[in-house]
Amino acid sequence: MTETITQPLDMLPDYGAKELKVLIRKYTYRGFLITAALFILLFLLYFVYAEITSSGPKVKKLAPIAKLDIVDLPPQEEATDAPPPPVEQIINNGPAARAGTPIPVPDAQITPDMQEFATIDIQSRASAEGGTGLDLGGFSSNIDFNANTKVDVKVKEKEPEPDEFIPVEKEPGVDYTRLQGLVKYPDLARRANIEGRVVLRVLVDKDGTVRKYFIEDSENELLNSAAIDAIKAYGKFKPAIQNQEPIMCWISIPIQFKLR
Repeated sequence: MTETITQPLDMLPDYGAKELKVLIRKYTYRGFLITAALFILLFLLYFVYAEITSSGPKVKKLAPIAKLDIVDLPPQEEATDAPPPPVEQIINNGPAARAGTPIPVPDAQITPDMQEFATIDIQSRASAEGGTGLDLGGFSSNIDFNANTKVDVKVKEKEPEPDEFIPVEKEPGVDYTRLQGLVKYPDLARRANIEGRVVLRVLVDKDGTVRKYFIEDSENELLNSAAIDAIKAYGKFKPAIQNQEPIMCWISIPIQFKLR
């Protein structure tokens, strides 16, 4: 059997939707008034700040800028340059003909004032520019010639190739006993008991000096430097002879390295 509990009306709570509506309306008005008051206060502060800043020191106005038209400028004095020096005229006395190699040109380009090229009899005395025609039998005045100056003309002799065949009456002479005495055995090769032979290809000049050399064959690279040092220390060789005259010629020189 279910028991029903009843409660008197005067004991029910006095708080509900009606009371909440009253509170909401109350605090909404209060918030609106506070917001409006803050907005008015900020507006007044801004107005006061604007008045203070506007009443500060004022910037003085600058004087007006005077404009000057270009046409009002006074005329400038024109700079006068110094006159150029006179052109030096070079007059070449001597044969009127011009020395050099003649170049054929079309007939239309030949002018009457062109001078003829020098003939064989005056070729050595004429200049490339030509002279005035006053030929006194000497050189043109623009040729720097001194008969007392000795001209030493050296003709560079062409070196033969290492494998080039040169017929000679006598090959370059080498004293092999003296050359072997100049050989200094390398210490490293001596300690390693290395023996062998090194063949050098040497270009002997006509005066007997060594002009060039290179290793033609070697049984061990440790022996190469000692062989080259012996060739350098040897001095002059006997040059090759061709038509009873010394000439430049290549020769192969073997050097032995043997431990005693």
